Amino acid sequence: MTLCKEIDVRLSERFAKAFYDLHKDIREAKHTHYVLCGGRGSCKSSFISLEIIHGLKKNPDANAVVLRKVGQYLRDSVFEQLVWAIGMLDDPDNWECKISVPEIVYKQTGQKILFRGADKPRKLKSTKVSSGYIRYVWYEEADEFSGQEEIDMINQSMLRGGSVFACFYSFNPPKSRSSWVNSTLMLARPDRLIHKSDYRGVPREWLGERFIAEAEYLRESNPLRYENEYLGDPTGTGAEIFPNVILREITEEEISAGEHVCRGLDWGYGADPFVYLALIYEKSRRRILIYYEFYRYGAKFDQIAEAINSENIHCRTVIAESAEPRSNDELRSRGVKIRAAKKGAGSVEHGLRWLANLSEIVIDPRRCPNAKREFAGYRFESDGNGGFRGGYPDRDNHTIDAARYALEDYTERRRAAALDRRKLGI
Repeated sequence: MTLCKEIDVRLSERFAKAFYDLHKDIREAKHTHYVLCGGRGSCKSSFISLEIIHGLKKNPDANAVVLRKVGQYLRDSVFEQLVWAIGMLDDPDNWECKISVPEIVYKQTGQKILFRGADKPRKLKSTKVSSGYIRYVWYEEADEFSGQEEIDMINQSMLRGGSVFACFYSFNPPKSRSSWVNSTLMLARPDRLIHKSDYRGVPREWLGERFIAEAEYLRESNPLRYENEYLGDPTGTGAEIFPNVILREITEEEISAGEHVCRGLDWGYGADPFVYLALIYEKSRRRILIYYEFYRYGAKFDQIAEAINSENIHCRTVIAESAEPRSNDELRSRGVKIRAAKKGAGSVEHGLRWLANLSEIVIDPRRCPNAKREFAGYRFESDGNGGFRGGYPDRDNHTIDAARYALEDYTERRRAAALDRRKLGI
C-alpha cells in the first residue's frame, strides 16, 4: 500500500461518514471553494484541519493560511484545532508548532501553516511563503468577515503561484437569511461546492451524552433555536424582536420558588382582548418565567376579578394600564390590589428593549398559549426595501404590554438610572 493510500485510510477513520464524498471531491480537485456550514457538533472544523494536514503531507509544494476576522482568537481556536489534527494523523515530533507567532512548520520539507487575522485585510497582501505556494486557505467563522468583497480581496492575494487550490469557509449559519453568508456565500457557482452537516451525522460517542441531552432539550423547548444552533438552518429574517423566547413547561416547584412574582394587566379597547399575566423575574439569572394568563374578549369585571383573585391568592399588587382609571377602580371594589403603571416618554421602547435583552423569556405554552403566540411572533415591520421600519409595531402585543407593566418596578429603575447617568454625562 502506498503512503498516499495509508494516509487516506487513517484520514477517513478520523472524520464522520458525512464527509466521505467531500473528501473525495477535494482529493480529485474538482472545486476551488468549499463552503462548510452546519450546526454545533457537526465536526466541520475538525474535518478541515485533517484535510490541511493530510494535504501538506501529500503535496510537498503546498502551504496553508488560516484566517479569522479577529486575530486574537487564532491561537485558542484554529491553531489548537490543527495541533489536534497533527496528533490524529502523524507523529507530532515531525512538526514544529510555534505558539507565540503562531505558525506550524512541517520539519521534513519546511512547509508552513500561517495564521492571520483579517482585522486589516490589505495587510494580508504581504503574506508570502519561502517555498512552494499557498494551496489551502481556511476562513474559520466566515460569517464574521465583512462580506464577499472582503473575501475576494484576500483571495486575490493568496491564490497565486499554483494550479490547484482549496479554499475552505466554515461557519454556523446566522439566524437571518439576509446575512451575507446565507445570501451570497451559499449561492451556487461552478467552482464552489456547498456542504451542510450537523451533529446527527457524527458518531454519538464522539460528542458525549451531555451534548446530546442539551440538543434534545433545546429541540423540545425552542425548536427555532434548535434548528439554527444544532441543525445549522437560517430560521429568521432578522426581524425577530424577542429571539430569547424559550417554550417549555414551567413546573409548580419553579413557581413556588420564584424570586420575584410580578403581575400585570392590559385593558382591551374595542375589539382588543383583556389580558392579565403572572410571571416570575429571576434577577440573578436575568430571565422571566411567564406561567399564568387570563386572555379574554369582552370579559366582565366579575370574571376578571375572579380570574385574578384565584391566581393571586395573597393579593399582591397588580400593575395595570393607567389609561383606564375607572376600570381599575371597578377591580379595586372587587378586592383586587391594583396600581396604575407610570407611563412616560420612552417607557414603551425602554421596556421592550429591556425584555429583548434578558437572557431568556420562558413561556409555558400550555398555560399561556397567547403569550407564546405574541412573544414568538413579534417582529419588526418590513419597509418594503429589504430593511425594517423604525419603532416597535403596536399590534398583537397585549401579553407583551401586560408583561411590561408587571415588570415596571425593575425596568423603570434601570431607566431612571440611565437617565441620571445621561444627565451627568457618564
